[in-house]
Amino acid sequence: RELRSLSGHGSSVSAVAFAPDGRTIVSGSYGTLKLWDVASGRELRTLSGHGNYVRAVAFAPNGRMIVSGGNDKTLKLWDVASGRELRSLNGHDSNVSAVAFSPDGRTLVSGSQDYTLKLWDVASGRELRTLSGHGKDVNAVAFSPDGRTIVSGGNDKTLKLWDVSSGRELRSLSGHGSEVNAVAFAPDGRALVSGSWDKTLKLWDVVSGRELRTLSGHGNGVSAVAFSSDGRTLVSG
Repeated sequence: RELRSLSGHGSSVSAVAFAPDGRTIVSGSYGTLKLWDVASGRELRTLSGHGNYVRAVAFAPNGRMIVSGGNDKTLKLWDVASGRELRSLNGHDSNVSAVAFSPDGRTLVSGSQDYTLKLWDVASGRELRTLSGHGKDVNAVAFSPDGRTIVSGGNDKTLKLWDVSSGRELRSLSGHGSEVNAVAFAPDGRALVSGSWDKTLKLWDVVSGRELRTLSGHGNGVSAVAFSSDGRTLVSG
């Protein structure tokens, strides 16, 4: 059953996320983000500052900040309570297509069409390091639950695992027949799921990098994946 429809954006909605407490939603569109109250569906405020489409949004683990990335090549940090832009992070040479906070909220990772990932310090906005290894656009990024590892997926049909402390590429996972659009760690951090334009999802063992199984059933590309909180169920779109 559809609970409600949230209307207010003047252009296509390209990214959405729930706050950790489940009471607020953020959505991204051309040039703006909007915050919504889940219980009432009321629009709380509009966050303006991006010069092009917002491609990715995420709440900090404490729910007090939002990060957004867009086609203006920037990431922006926002204060949820006031809607104020805290800082703009510049360094990518092309569109920012994926963003994620570390579990402790102290670090950000971004993925871009410039083929790189970048790690950022949240407190200062300083770029910590660039992770290079993908041969094409990076479409998706995620931190492991312990915050020590990042997974990325890209148009080069691979997933890559990275060590956060050193920036070193740990391994590359190959098996998809087309671009990898979505990635997620299981809640226990022992498995990964990836979704691809090849119409499949794949489950992977994080320690060995071994492909565990392929999930088929979609009639077109898979663009979104998520684990349930107990790790027993997957949803894909």
